[in-house]
Amino acid sequence: MNVEHLDVLIVGAGLSGIGAAWHLHKNCPAKSYAIVEARAASGGTWDLFRYPGVRSDSDMYTLGYRFKPWVDDKSIADGSTILDYIRETARENGIDGHIRYGCRVLRADWSSAEARWTVQVERDGVAETLTAGFVMMCSGYYSYADGHRPEFAGQDAFAGRIVHPQFWPENLDYAGRKFVVIGSGATAVTLVPALAELGAHVVMLQRSPTYVASRPGIDNGAIRLQKWLPLRVAYGITRWKNVLLGSFLFNLARKKPAAFRKRLIEMVHAQLGQDYDVGKHFTPNYNPWDQRLCAVPDDDLFKAIRTGKAEVVTDTVDIFTANGIRLSSGEFLPADVIVTATGLTLNVLGDVAFAIDDVPLNVSQTMSYKGMMFSDVPNLAYVFGYTNASWTLKADLTSDYVCRILNMMDRRGAAVVTPRRDGSDITEEPFLDFSSGYVTRALHMLPKQGSRKPWKLNQNYILDLFALKFGKVEDGVLKFSSPARSKAA
Repeated sequence: MNVEHLDVLIVGAGLSGIGAAWHLHKNCPAKSYAIVEARAASGGTWDLFRYPGVRSDSDMYTLGYRFKPWVDDKSIADGSTILDYIRETARENGIDGHIRYGCRVLRADWSSAEARWTVQVERDGVAETLTAGFVMMCSGYYSYADGHRPEFAGQDAFAGRIVHPQFWPENLDYAGRKFVVIGSGATAVTLVPALAELGAHVVMLQRSPTYVASRPGIDNGAIRLQKWLPLRVAYGITRWKNVLLGSFLFNLARKKPAAFRKRLIEMVHAQLGQDYDVGKHFTPNYNPWDQRLCAVPDDDLFKAIRTGKAEVVTDTVDIFTANGIRLSSGEFLPADVIVTATGLTLNVLGDVAFAIDDVPLNVSQTMSYKGMMFSDVPNLAYVFGYTNASWTLKADLTSDYVCRILNMMDRRGAAVVTPRRDGSDITEEPFLDFSSGYVTRALHMLPKQGSRKPWKLNQNYILDLFALKFGKVEDGVLKFSSPARSKAA
């Protein structure tokens, strides 16, 4: 039986996978590749999430691709517009013809003798086998199969409907109904004003607050630049303006957390008035950017609270009852629908079982090389974006660097590239310095990062730009080789 061989296999046809394919087209045009996508449609996150108001939580001038200008007026864009943008990118560049839908990767086995991956997939229920010289994981960072759903006492007694945002039903009624949204992260602050706009009365029930900052939904400066300058020039200027501003604010928050915190709280007071209990409902017990800030475009959450269509309650759940939630304080929240916006379930490498020469790969025992490869793991890269900036900024750099590696392999006549730990003096550190629940729940599964370059995660676009776009590929850590059998082939 003939087994199809590909130079590069991309796993995932979302924002990262389509971007990776574009970089391959541009930088490695002779490479054969395919994108395998477990779902029936492209778009990843932006096709999966269908809850009311779903939108980006960062601006589209940086969440958009570096190579394709964002032309919609909205800087904080809704999910359907982002999905159209991703699919348009695929169509314009002939990428959609390389996508294989309904194709779930189950396992991947590396053979050192053959210098290739053998990949087992299930396509519409039928087992298939592919081989690939290089595998690029663009499957995101969370499970599509299940969200984080903590158990609440008495939840089976609730007579209404319990909904997780990751699996939003199409037939839900809103007008005049009482919704309780459990959570305080980006999903919750998006859902609450959207549900209120649809006619529901909404309570956002949070165990503890999150930093929330209002920002314009439309970047008028970007729109003016597009009128005065060529589109790509205007887009590049806006992109860099937002990159530098975001980096400045993040560093300011890290260096002067008390002052930054005070300013964020003042901004909420300005929205809700001095009589509102901002200390209780919008003042977290951690420093800014220990967790991701939540963006509120055009004050929509605050408007919903001011008009009485929504309210925030800070308390913990005691028990679900037939018609609502009793809180630990004794307060009762009546509800027709309870939305558990309680977070994501992180997974590693799309839950694919990897093995190297028949030895199962335990990613948690590896160290991350430049935030994109694993120590002692050959011919495998993964895309993991920034936690403090737009995901795509790092995804673009990662895909570009993979292409540089592939081209270096060709120049050297190498079949294998492997990051090797270059000294025992490197101290292991957690992969992410982030206190969000979805991160802390998964740290035991993630690789480590190191105490120095190239094992240290920068979480800084400018530093990564120099390291990945302009830095040397032959850095002494990446080891290039050509097994004897590969040479003979």
